Amino acid sequence: MKSLLKYSKFRQLACLLTFSLLVPISAQAEELKLAFGTGVKAKIAIYCHQEGKSRGAVNLMTFLTPENGFNAVIVSPEEIQAGALKNQSFDVLIMPGGMASAQANNLGETGRENVREFVNTGGGYVGICAGAYLSTTYRLWSLGIVNARVWDLSHWARGTGMVNLCMSDSGCKVLAVPSKSVETYYGQGPLLVPGNSPDLPGYEVLASYETEIAKKGAPEGAMTDAHAIIRTMYGSGRVICYSPHPEKEWGPKELMAHGVRWASGVDEK
Repeated sequence: MKSLLKYSKFRQLACLLTFSLLVPISAQAEELKLAFGTGVKAKIAIYCHQEGKSRGAVNLMTFLTPENGFNAVIVSPEEIQAGALKNQSFDVLIMPGGMASAQANNLGETGRENVREFVNTGGGYVGICAGAYLSTTYRLWSLGIVNARVWDLSHWARGTGMVNLCMSDSGCKVLAVPSKSVETYYGQGPLLVPGNSPDLPGYEVLASYETEIAKKGAPEGAMTDAHAIIRTMYGSGRVICYSPHPEKEWGPKELMAHGVRWASGVDEK
């Protein structure tokens, strides 16, 4: 873990609070209505190459609703290739979980370039798990919009389960989290560390991993303190990436919704 700390100048102080932020789904929905329900609706495109049936897309559509301040639709890679992000004036593209390589292959070079152009010219990007992998610089087919690498990539299939996140002060503010420790689901998302691209800005850490999953031969200690939620800019666009899955049924969905809202920028236009 010492070598991870050497790469990261953004490492957060150890969390002192250890209670969970999980709340009933009804309470989560009410929180979102109070936060965004009467404001400007953010127009959201949710990527899916499975005819709108992927679990990530379905979960997101349950709470990114008009009454919660969002107008969300599912878009296919073919629609992105045809220019839907620009032509339909979306505020944000969400790339959910799945397989980053499959997302890249289905988008093709044209689709990936359209995503880059969308973000560069002011659109928002939200990457969740696979979508966070896709945003980095670690593969030739990656989008390369976030100056990040993937730590301990050889053990990416390290297992799944509930983990605690340690929120930074800015993470608590941006994502409207009242405590420093948040419990959510981890599904083999990337362990993010700063990249070394001279053409991209650095990123801000909103949350790091306080606890870990170390199954299937993954070494213990490699996941703790790695970056779990980060944000940055790409050109004129806002980018936020989630390694874990707060969009799952048990949430906390506010952690995702506030990040999508920030990426949209609609409250500052």
